[in-house]
Amino acid sequence: MATTRQDMEGMLAVSKAGHDRADIFVIIREDDEYVYLADGRNRTVDRPKKKNKKHVQVIKKARLEKTAYGFEDLEIKRTIKMYQEGANVKS
Repeated sequence: MATTRQDMEGMLAVSKAGHDRADIFVIIREDDEYVYLADGRNRTVDRPKKKNKKHVQVIKKARLEKTAYGFEDLEIKRTIKMYQEGANVKS
């Protein structure tokens, strides 16, 4: 079953290509071909990374819920850190 447009927002994703390969991000927005990624540090919610969908691997185990204010950098950093510690992944 394909993931629908709104379903990808808030999910964690790993970059599969580019200089940021293997970095973990949160998908904060999505359109037909691209997703917009933030990690809360280098790529903030105000300045997300635009990445082709085929260059990211979605992590379906973890998801960040969007608040009334949208996504916040501190929550993004916290979610990524908790996932890395739980999955024993190095950044």
